[in-house]
Amino acid sequence: EKAISEHPDAKAVFIINPTYYGAVCDLKAVVDYCHEKNMLVLIDEAHGTHFHFNDKFPLSGMQAGADMSAVSLHKTGGSLTQSSALLIKKNRIDGRYVRKVINMMQTTSPSYLLMGSLDVARKMLALDGERILNHIIEVANYAREKINQIPGCYSIGKESEGLPGIFKFDPTKLSVTTRDMGLNGMELYDILRDEYNIQMETGDVYNSLAILSVGDDYDAIEKLIEALTDVSSRFHGERLDYKKIDLHYPEVIISPRDAFYASKEMVALEDTLGRISGESLMSYPPGIPVVSYGERINVSVIEQIKLFKASHGIVTGMEDPEANFIKVIKE
Repeated sequence: EKAISEHPDAKAVFIINPTYYGAVCDLKAVVDYCHEKNMLVLIDEAHGTHFHFNDKFPLSGMQAGADMSAVSLHKTGGSLTQSSALLIKKNRIDGRYVRKVINMMQTTSPSYLLMGSLDVARKMLALDGERILNHIIEVANYAREKINQIPGCYSIGKESEGLPGIFKFDPTKLSVTTRDMGLNGMELYDILRDEYNIQMETGDVYNSLAILSVGDDYDAIEKLIEALTDVSSRFHGERLDYKKIDLHYPEVIISPRDAFYASKEMVALEDTLGRISGESLMSYPPGIPVVSYGERINVSVIEQIKLFKASHGIVTGMEDPEANFIKVIKE
């Protein structure tokens, strides 16, 4: 409500459903309010394809009445990588216009292999999705119960519902924190990959994330539980507590286009305070920029980049892969 009142000229609201870690807002209430204000609701449902096919999950964007929803079937629905679908409600959106815009932007030589996999995945979910997803929920709950019995490990679950920012929780998002044994999320991510041949989805300052999808089963989870048990027996460091950062969004000074084409120079990270960024810096995944083209670099930006580096995170988007130097607009 605050965002809409502060931006009366805005035409649409963009919502992520769910977040990378499974948090879901009261989507129906948000959609209803936006429609009352005559605004469209666009949903990034990259990690929520499965919501529609089992009522034990939170509402999907379409179920909540959203106007458009981009769903990545390849993430949780079983189709091939790079395949996704754009869903629309035609009472507010002109489907013919959407198709026209897509035709302007996309290739005229689509992959029929990807398109075929989308159709197969759609059929599987439509006919057998409820049973398959019931099984995945059981596997996820079993994994969470076992992980929370391992010393130094914790996996958040439905007990988080009702906390600030979490109206509902997606149980297929299995995040594991080992901060009590002194390991950050990226360190755990690397250990599981390099020493146990287990590829997690991502790692961050405190958590490592696994996403369960239609292809997972108890055998895969048992391997993860065994690996975490072994990690717990090997690492007994002090509890990990990084310096808390006061987050402040950087101010937009010039347009991204103008910043992209402007003359730039490389400046040491510590000396960029107050300068206008000439590139986009992010920790990936999920790839949300800490600062982007045309934004003024503030203390929060510098501290976040330092934290990503200290926690062995992947900082990407800039020319210097080590993020020791940042490209800024020449003054």
